[in-house]
Amino acid sequence: MKRKFKIYLKDCTGLEEIENDSVDAIITDPPYGISFQNNYWDRELPDKQIWTDCLRVLKPGAFALIFSSVRLLHRLMVEIEDSGFLIKDILFWAFLNGMPKSRNIALEIDALSGVESKVVGRYSYVQGYKKGGAGNYKNNFEKFKYEPASQSGKRYKGAGLGIKPAYEPIIMVQKPLEKKLTVAQNVLKYGTGVLNIDAARIPYAKGEKNVGHNPHPGGRVTSNILRTEEFADGYDKFFVIPKVRQHAEDYNYHPTIKPVDLMMHLTKLVTFENHLVLDPFMGTGSTGIACKALKRGFIGYENDPGYFKIARKRFKEYLTTERPQD
Repeated sequence: MKRKFKIYLKDCTGLEEIENDSVDAIITDPPYGISFQNNYWDRELPDKQIWTDCLRVLKPGAFALIFSSVRLLHRLMVEIEDSGFLIKDILFWAFLNGMPKSRNIALEIDALSGVESKVVGRYSYVQGYKKGGAGNYKNNFEKFKYEPASQSGKRYKGAGLGIKPAYEPIIMVQKPLEKKLTVAQNVLKYGTGVLNIDAARIPYAKGEKNVGHNPHPGGRVTSNILRTEEFADGYDKFFVIPKVRQHAEDYNYHPTIKPVDLMMHLTKLVTFENHLVLDPFMGTGSTGIACKALKRGFIGYENDPGYFKIARKRFKEYLTTERPQD
């Protein structure tokens, strides 16, 4: 069966190329509206019209998974709900390598007091989050390490503005079933309305005995927590996937790349084979790669020419059997 695979270099508003009630699921990572790393595309939440457009093209009962940020999760959820979606759950993609967004207030107090902070050493900048990477820093890629010198600064040594983020929320929503149809009737008519539980099960650990009153040979039902590190309790009951480091692919400079394995897990959860998935905010194409690998169709929109070019290159490298169309 030939599955649809189509990508567009354009804004997704309107979704004019897509027919009503034709998409089986949406998996997308839209702008969070938090100006992440001062990127122009992340200064505001998406126009809420896009959620109305998404509702129109989804089949009755279809699910959508939408990444968000802790800070503006509530506003995005309200806009999505007001568009007609049903809020079903919030998945938490937990990770240990989040980047704290804070400042050394004690050093700012030194500056206000007219006191020069004390240099106590140097440290290397290794993460590469700054544009241009660590090479943008002088002193052989090192930065000076300071401690407060004023009395007021010393009092607030170590104070800051926020704790380290360790998860991203993923909103799970659903288009209502067709009126007067039961779930089973909706599934038979549209192929949507239920989660693909077995496809997303978490396998038992090696040597682990089956657990529960009615153990399933495929493993545990996946939970709403997706993590990057295992618990040290002898076994793990959660889907574990590492966060992508910047420049994991030499040419992919997108600052918020989602791991393909994560997108595969999410795709398995809300779709079945040959389903059609829409990503209105495609970025560099991780959702599309997951869909192709799992024998799902894909429609993606991206309005940044640079990211679109990267997506095409990734598709060409990952997907050798069919070349995406622009």
